[in-house]
Amino acid sequence: MTPPHFAFMMFINLVWGFALIAAKVSLGHFPPLMFTALRFTLIVAVLFPFLKIHEGRMKQVLIIALCAGPLGFGFFFAGVALSNPSVVAIISQLGVPFSTIMSVFFLKEEVHWRRWTGIALSFLGVMVISFDPTVFHFLAGVIFVVISALIGSVGTIFQRQIKNVGVFEMQAWIAVVAAPVMIAGSLAIEHDQLALLGDASLRQWAGVFYVAFASSLIGHAGIYYLLQRYEVTQTAPLTLLSPIFTVIFSVALLGDQLTTRMIVGALIALSGVLIVSLRQRQIVDTGP
Repeated sequence: MTPPHFAFMMFINLVWGFALIAAKVSLGHFPPLMFTALRFTLIVAVLFPFLKIHEGRMKQVLIIALCAGPLGFGFFFAGVALSNPSVVAIISQLGVPFSTIMSVFFLKEEVHWRRWTGIALSFLGVMVISFDPTVFHFLAGVIFVVISALIGSVGTIFQRQIKNVGVFEMQAWIAVVAAPVMIAGSLAIEHDQLALLGDASLRQWAGVFYVAFASSLIGHAGIYYLLQRYEVTQTAPLTLLSPIFTVIFSVALLGDQLTTRMIVGALIALSGVLIVSLRQRQIVDTGP
């Protein structure tokens, strides 16, 4: 990888690493469904011109959009609201082993002992983190993030099979499907939306815009650009720097506390994800 492209990869990891911090700040004011609705509404406003009907592939597009949009991110941001960003950053990496397991059952891919070892390490690391007494205080958030990773892996299986749909086209469809669903969900479950919109501070709005544009558009488009030029084995390991940056930002900016058990669990889990990523032929972006 050339030095400029490596620097770009580091920038993408920084963008993704900070995304959970920005989201956590905004979720201190906006409830999760409303926050997710705002995020996707902003993306619709920008990417609407990229919408394109793909004959014979719309069923797959809509399934991917549901998994990557209202279902996946609905649970994800609920988890962020209830949990520690450092823990969320690690737990969300379960999308990689989940998608590998599903590829065995649905795509009939062969997985040999190295990747099974990586999968086992990923889940072992998450179990170590989950049984930390500190994590018990926000275990519901952890469960939501695990559900999000599982749903996202379903979308990954369909993404591996769909062809000739551009990254911005897919992002546009995800946003168009997600925005009305999340708006309806917020109106049905949450309250005082108009008051919350009017009372939000500049910093809280900045978190919404950051997650909508920097994380989704710069991060996703940037990975797509690099994957067109480099093998997955060169790019996949580098994406694991994203949760590490999140942990650093979370401790430095939010004052989150990391216990020894959480650190050990994170190292085990990320080692497993690394093994799985190195053995995968494809990578599908699941950043926040």
